[in-house]
Amino acid sequence: MYDEDDLSLLDVEVELASPLDQMEALTDESELPQVDPEEMLPLLEHPEPQQRMLAARAFCDIEDARAIPHLIRLLNDTCPLVRVSAAYGIGRNPSLDAVEPLIEQLSRDLNGYVRKGVVWALGNCRDRQSLAPLADALRTDIPAVRLWAASALAQMAGVGYDVVVGAIPPLIEALVQDSVAAVRSNSAWAIGQLCKELPSNVVYATAIDALIQAFAEDKDLGVREDAKSAILGVGDPRGLQLIETLEQEGWF
Repeated sequence: MYDEDDLSLLDVEVELASPLDQMEALTDESELPQVDPEEMLPLLEHPEPQQRMLAARAFCDIEDARAIPHLIRLLNDTCPLVRVSAAYGIGRNPSLDAVEPLIEQLSRDLNGYVRKGVVWALGNCRDRQSLAPLADALRTDIPAVRLWAASALAQMAGVGYDVVVGAIPPLIEALVQDSVAAVRSNSAWAIGQLCKELPSNVVYATAIDALIQAFAEDKDLGVREDAKSAILGVGDPRGLQLIETLEQEGWF
């Protein structure tokens, strides 16, 4: 019996490991090459939910464009285990055709695990339509979904300059205000990834300021370290100088 309103089912402390962390492996790694897509494709339409789930999970390991229409349809499945498997399957087989169905499912699915899979898939699809729903998820959803929304926004780096600029403000807001340290850490990492795509302008400077503030002021050591890593990854001279100064002064 599934209680889809029980959002406490998601444990934030284990969400950083992998987007597939709550799903047991379909097979041992040594057996993965033996999974035959020709056998799995028909099972995506099987009347039994268990078979549909196993088939959808197979396409978390198999890349095959033929599965995409079936996986999109399974986003509406009555079984949440099928829906979450379909979302991760689309994440492994990203398609622009899946973006609108994913966005729609994100807005209406009551199951936190499903929404977490959906935001991961949206990030992998790398489409500008995903910016607004991912930003909204980062601001308003439960912690585990917010965590993956931050990571998904980092995937906007290659979509376009305007999309990168649009992704920075919600990430800064999360870095400064989110109550969960893991979400702040992921936001710091995502900002660092996006800053690499920005010229030295006011948006870039504002993002670096937020990273510097997190490095100097956040109460969580992990967040401070991730903000530092983001600054080092960008190679911003002002940020690097401040890190050196603070460390010489024994700030920590």
